Amino acid sequence: MSDYQPIDISRWCNAGVAALGPEEEPTTDKASGERIEARVHTGRQTFRGLPFLVGAPDGEPGGDCFIVLGGSDASVTVRIGAKASRVIVAHTLLETTFPEDGRSGKKVADYVFHMAGGGEERVPVRESFEIGPLPYGRGQFLAVADTKSDLLPRYEGEFGRAGWRQVESRGGISRLYYLWAWRNPDPEHAIESLEIVPAGPRFVVAGITLGHLDEHPFAREGSRPARIILTDPEDARTPGALEVAVDRGDTTYVYPLPQASTDEFIGDPYKGWGQRQNERSSPTYVEISAIPSATVAVKQGGKDVGKVNWGEVQDQGAVETPRMRFELIDPGKNWVSVTVLDEDTGRPVPCRVHFRSPDGVPYQPHGHHNHVNSNLATFNFNIGGDVRLGQITYAYIDGTCQGWLPRGEVVVDIARGFEYEPLRTRVNIEPGQRELTLRIKRWINMNADGWYSGDSHVHFLSAQGALTESRSEDLNVVNLLQSQWGSLFTSAQEFTGAPGISQFGDNIVYVSQENRQHFLGHMILWGLKKQVMPWCSDGAGEAEIGGTLETTLSEWADRCHAQGGTVIAPHFWGLNREAVPLVATGRLDGIELCGHQKKFPHDEYYRVLNCGYKMPVVGGTDKMSSDVVVGYNRTYVHLRDGEEFSYDNWCRNVTRGRTFLSSGPIINLTVDGHDVGDTVRISGPGTVEVEAWAESVLPIHRLDIVQAGRVVASAESQGPTRRLEIREKLRVDGHTWIAARCGSPDYFGDPDYDDMKRGIYAHTSPVYIACGGEWWMFDRGTTEHMLTVIEGDIAYIRETSGQHPRGRVTHHHGEDDHIAHLERPFHEAREAIEARMRELGIAP
Repeated sequence: MSDYQPIDISRWCNAGVAALGPEEEPTTDKASGERIEARVHTGRQTFRGLPFLVGAPDGEPGGDCFIVLGGSDASVTVRIGAKASRVIVAHTLLETTFPEDGRSGKKVADYVFHMAGGGEERVPVRESFEIGPLPYGRGQFLAVADTKSDLLPRYEGEFGRAGWRQVESRGGISRLYYLWAWRNPDPEHAIESLEIVPAGPRFVVAGITLGHLDEHPFAREGSRPARIILTDPEDARTPGALEVAVDRGDTTYVYPLPQASTDEFIGDPYKGWGQRQNERSSPTYVEISAIPSATVAVKQGGKDVGKVNWGEVQDQGAVETPRMRFELIDPGKNWVSVTVLDEDTGRPVPCRVHFRSPDGVPYQPHGHHNHVNSNLATFNFNIGGDVRLGQITYAYIDGTCQGWLPRGEVVVDIARGFEYEPLRTRVNIEPGQRELTLRIKRWINMNADGWYSGDSHVHFLSAQGALTESRSEDLNVVNLLQSQWGSLFTSAQEFTGAPGISQFGDNIVYVSQENRQHFLGHMILWGLKKQVMPWCSDGAGEAEIGGTLETTLSEWADRCHAQGGTVIAPHFWGLNREAVPLVATGRLDGIELCGHQKKFPHDEYYRVLNCGYKMPVVGGTDKMSSDVVVGYNRTYVHLRDGEEFSYDNWCRNVTRGRTFLSSGPIINLTVDGHDVGDTVRISGPGTVEVEAWAESVLPIHRLDIVQAGRVVASAESQGPTRRLEIREKLRVDGHTWIAARCGSPDYFGDPDYDDMKRGIYAHTSPVYIACGGEWWMFDRGTTEHMLTVIEGDIAYIRETSGQHPRGRVTHHHGEDDHIAHLERPFHEAREAIEARMRELGIAP
């Protein structure tokens, strides 16, 4: 005898499929995109993993397949003649007056179970309790839908349902029936029959199934984590997630567990900053809620790996098949209120937190994700309050949070920017424990020394979300940038033309713009009072499909400066396209080395300086996903002479060159006692004393002094270290500049776990050294290159760029000759370069 036995009720059926009304055309579920068929299928059917018979066993269409009763109809007695622990009825209500009459719980029928040897159990069947109406209900008080919850397609689906996909699962709906289970109080005695006594509105009984196991037939137990270990090494090495299906219960997606042990994780030098993602199929974990008789099926690439019985897993803790080990890793859990305190102030401190079991199963605070977007990409998604670094999803909290934590050992990982010691450790949660207090300590206070940090370049967050996340990252300024991405405009509603300041006064979010062209380049505009339009220009990728070249970066810069704003070259990639005229005409206030830690943009930045253009360096993330920490690459700006911290003062000191960028280290440089951004004046060739140090909570290996683009002094460590120092006297034979940088063994490299794969490094703006007269530098090769690029820019405008026919449109600038308007800043740049060459006595 099987565990569940469907009863053949066809001899008592008195109605066909038409009893449910005319068959409807299939509809589409809003979440999954799945077609929902409300059509009746007869014969052997499965609802929520349980077998039923609807009509005759052969499922012949056209005959009677339902018992339909109502009103004063005579009762129908269905012969059972068997023992059973449960009786499950698939039925549905054909008539309802709820909610029109304002009442629920109206009696529909009595189900009378007649026991062998005499005795009966009479159960009232009531609307909204044991039975309900269609269409597409979500269950009743004591009955469940005929379909269980299911996962939405993990990797595919229609574009319009992308938002629905993030909910991951769809609750079960009653397509045709509700399932109600009666528990037999005396399962040792056979049930002779079930008498169905109508007492009200018409209803349908479609099937009756006996349950022979001592289990509730519908999953009610909360989900439990289980680990899957593939025992075949080739299976385990195969990349990609496994698929798990449960016939009588629910399951989550499958997620990889870390390959490193807890000891290795805690000992990793990148505390607080993620973990390398396990890309393999094993080990992984899944969470399951199921009844003991459920079958859990595991597949890899659509092919069977193995099946286990959930009850055996619960009883034994682990079950092995030829290709896998399937085991529970559920120590129990407590609802715990967590407080993270600042060690020095004793007050809760905003930060970024991650909690996991020793097995690697995440237990994030309530309201936060265990896996941001199911571990998929998040471009243009404001997930909200979470960030993922490789294997780990972190939650941003205000210093307090609450949620489930596993009993016993818990691994904690906490970070707050670069000025706090990250905390990665073990704690213990006792069975009755309800509170947990943790502490993190600031190792340096840059604000106290006049340094204020900011991210030059952030997208897709809300303004309030940027304030929240920046406080948790100990970041003072976020430049949240509107932009256009083809047909998408982002952060349009966030613009106010003024800084948004947190109630604590030490965090500012200013919504401005990144204006972009697909060929001439991109530009960051800080501190706008009015929007500078068009946001993007010059065609698809940045502007709209078929877009034309409507403006130049130089015009955008002029309009920004006219408002008192600041102009930055984002993710600088060399002296090319319109970067050249921007540098040549002094329209740029700073160059952003956004990340990637590549040699080329550094060399190009040095080229700008060596050609005599003073240019500060700034750092930003170009954050466009929840896989990048806001402020991971940041700009530290020094306010001096008693200046108060404000957005205007912060920007003003960027243009003065009082900056360093950092993705971890704190770096300091002085030349003859002068700070970055200063000009040291010496009467002639000689020596200057250079002092530099770098200290970091993340590992560094070398500290370099760069003079005129060449490394002239270094301090190196064979292994990762926290602090490096240099004190050197350097020879100066003419006008020059000096900067400091630190990072990995070769400076370029050492990728971390954020989406951009940036390393751990820092770089100062220069200290300029004027050797006998006003500072200047010149490089003929670079200058000739710049003139060539300008020639190419003009040719692009005239011969290649998209344009409307003359006279067909008017442009935002209001000039008659649109091409002349576009070319003007390039001619200005060429004239500026040639005038500079003449001033230096060099023939153009």
